[in-house]
Amino acid sequence: MTVRRDFQEPARCRPDLVIGREELCTAAHEQLTRGGSVLLHGPAGIGKSTVLRALEAEYAGAAHTVLRCSATESESHLPFLALADLLGLVLDRVSARLPSAQLTALESALTGRGESTLQRDGLALRLAVLSALRALAAEGTVLVVADDLQWLDPASAELLGFAARRLGDTPVQLLCAVRTEGQEYDRHLRASPPDTLAVRLGPLTRPQVSALLDHRGYTGLPRSTVREIHRTSGGNPLFALELGRALAESPTPPRPGEPLPVPTSLRALVLSRLDMLSVEARRTLLVASAGARPTPALLHAAGRENAEAECAQAAELGLLATEPEGPAVRFAHPLISAALYAEAPAHERRAAHAALSTAASDPIERARHLALATTGADPEAAARLAEAAALARDRGAPSVAAQLGLLAARHTPAGSVPGPDERRLQAAEDAITAGEVDLARDIAREVLTRATVPADRVRAWIIVIDTAGHTMTEVDAVFPQALADAGDDPRLLALVHYQVAWRALIVEGDFTEAREAAAHSAQLAERGGDRRTELLALAFQAQIETLMGHPAAPVTIKRAMKEPQDPRVACHHNGAGSARFRWLVMGDQLGEARVTVTALLREVRRRGSVESEVHFLRGLAETELRAGYCGRALELARESLALARDSGIGETASAMLTSLAEASGGDVDRALALAREAVEHAEQDGDQMYLSRALGALGYAQLVAGDPAGAVRSLRRVRELEQGLGITDPARGRWHGDLAEALVRIGAPGEAQDVIDVTREHALRLGRESVLAVLDRAEALVRAAHGELEGALSQLTSAQDRLAKLGYGLEEARAAFALAQLRNPRPGPTAYDEAARLFRRCRALPWLRQVDAAVTAPEPDPEPVVPAPAALDALEGLASMERQVAALVMEGATNREIAARLFISVKTVEATLTRVYRKLGIRSRVDIVRLAAGRRAK
Repeated sequence: MTVRRDFQEPARCRPDLVIGREELCTAAHEQLTRGGSVLLHGPAGIGKSTVLRALEAEYAGAAHTVLRCSATESESHLPFLALADLLGLVLDRVSARLPSAQLTALESALTGRGESTLQRDGLALRLAVLSALRALAAEGTVLVVADDLQWLDPASAELLGFAARRLGDTPVQLLCAVRTEGQEYDRHLRASPPDTLAVRLGPLTRPQVSALLDHRGYTGLPRSTVREIHRTSGGNPLFALELGRALAESPTPPRPGEPLPVPTSLRALVLSRLDMLSVEARRTLLVASAGARPTPALLHAAGRENAEAECAQAAELGLLATEPEGPAVRFAHPLISAALYAEAPAHERRAAHAALSTAASDPIERARHLALATTGADPEAAARLAEAAALARDRGAPSVAAQLGLLAARHTPAGSVPGPDERRLQAAEDAITAGEVDLARDIAREVLTRATVPADRVRAWIIVIDTAGHTMTEVDAVFPQALADAGDDPRLLALVHYQVAWRALIVEGDFTEAREAAAHSAQLAERGGDRRTELLALAFQAQIETLMGHPAAPVTIKRAMKEPQDPRVACHHNGAGSARFRWLVMGDQLGEARVTVTALLREVRRRGSVESEVHFLRGLAETELRAGYCGRALELARESLALARDSGIGETASAMLTSLAEASGGDVDRALALAREAVEHAEQDGDQMYLSRALGALGYAQLVAGDPAGAVRSLRRVRELEQGLGITDPARGRWHGDLAEALVRIGAPGEAQDVIDVTREHALRLGRESVLAVLDRAEALVRAAHGELEGALSQLTSAQDRLAKLGYGLEEARAAFALAQLRNPRPGPTAYDEAARLFRRCRALPWLRQVDAAVTAPEPDPEPVVPAPAALDALEGLASMERQVAALVMEGATNREIAARLFISVKTVEATLTRVYRKLGIRSRVDIVRLAAGRRAK
């Protein structure tokens, strides 16, 4: 395809960042920094010029001279034009250093005076360009920036290639971009310096297209629309932006099921060969563009008798990508199909859909085509569309069900039962299931503008609340309106009070109020005969009681699991199955929890429920993380986060869980970034529940990163939050052992013991065996800090054995690591073998790096100096930790060795020594040794 020059992206629209090209830009920039050259290539509109400008802006400052040219198709016949762009402004700087014959030929080519040609002055011109570049390079690095190499006039291309191949070590670098439709960049690469890096730009992903549209101001587009823009554009950023612009300028959005409006500029771009088709071939392609999965057989059934020959004609023109005898008719680019459909008159589109409404074999497809072929209200079409929507829902295609439901509502006459608004609300609920919350919210608000039936209004209010997610403070005004519309109807009141329970938890952080509201909702639903809402309310009540450590939790879970069950609730992320899974995880039944959540995940995937899929992916990742399968947990967590970001559902929770997985089995810096992101989002949303979880993840990542002081700050906040929320079950966040360990590392073993004692009391009451084992591991570190080495070793050995039996692989490995550190103050090649083996089994890479650091720590002096008793008298005014650190300094121990011996961080050693210097009136560790020697001499 050919992109007209006036359609290319203007410089004024250049973004401040290159979206979706970060890795490519990094590789290209590193190549330039090394002194190499870069050739960007890819199809029209893929963003080559944008990346070229970004790289030039970033690197040009390092070059002494920058030469630029940008060719156009309309000027490609003018000889030496690109050469004039490159060298015209610098000729005066190099003219004195060129031989006269070369200078004469070059001046003639650049100015147009005379009749210089490659045939006549070929050698002189070639050598002149090479000499000019070498002369410029003698002053400093030269960067040649050339865009659209495919339109370079042949003479300039030949001269530039001649020079590039002969520059050798001369500091001249090329940064070029060329349009290619495959891997056909070889001839351009051959004309580049030998060290040129070829970088191909491919299509953007859907999230990247979404970010690009947002960055250019096309915000607020429903996710379903962004998905369609990505599909239609094929990930091409230029095409995506033009489609976004067309939508922004269109007074009415496309009807459900219709392709996007394609602007005239894109139609002209992709349909320039359409006039070469026969009228009948064009009609055949229109039918193909209207179909979801067109095949020759389908086209025949739709009345296109000569489909094969007409498709062959289109394939020869490059409009179709497959041979007509293939299994499917595939357009060379999705945009061709959309543009062809947009170009056709409305009556021809309806005729194509009418033909397909009888030709298609799938009932959902037939119903969709019937709707698009029908105008106005039509009860028969509406009924067929509603049936098709139900079928799509059962097939696990809620997004399709939502589209069909909206089409059904469009064709449903007023006064029908069910009415148009009822069908719209069903479509909105399907959209929520599909993760298209923006679409659902828009539908609900539209219904509220005219609905008068209380059931419809309450149902719409619930959709508005549901689409707010964890930002429920934004819809506070909805609750009184929903309660007013519910009146005294127990079924409607149950729906509202179920949402009130969630608000109490998320916004107020009040577990007691949330539990009471959930119980009230269950009672109202039972009275109104609404089993679905009753089951949801009971499941929510059970989860709250589990977090509270309430003794009624097991009983409530059993009530939520009793028959009859609603299949929609059984696998719902807030249903009884989810509550049971949470109970199993907190009760150390990891094997059964894995089986349960895997089955739930399989079912929600079958149903196409995006929010539940995100939730259960996190649940499975958490289970694998507890079991010590860090690699698998990291894969699942990343998948959950990608899906959450793509759908806009559960991003805070997924970022929090992925942070835990990264800190255990991936990249600690990424773990810290994700945890801080989760904390920021939770604070912005006013979500106290997830704020405590996010801070817990941050504290753990800080501990793994070697920042115990930061971990203490984060985890102290968690402790305060959970005390305020009334969360007493330590198996909920499992941060208590990390806080105790971090406190020991910063020299606060007393506070650490207090954390352990309080937490142990709750863990004993609830029977949380794994929590108790982790607390014992932390308590062993407290005992070691107090000098009780034998007792600490015994307690650590017991904790490691218990954690192994419970199946907590990572916690077992951490206990083994602590044992090695206490047993082996002098590191050696085999001292940490057991810890390394266990961490390796878990694929706990960050922890393995800590083991490597311990193994490679320098050996202490073999014969430490023992301080005289009198020397220690000078330390009597110091605190306990300060005395221990000072005494080890007197022995000649390094800061790292002191940290290992006392099980604290090196930073804590340094801070403690600073206090010692201040109290003793000295300046360095050497003064401590001198103090000891002086006391000994007396």
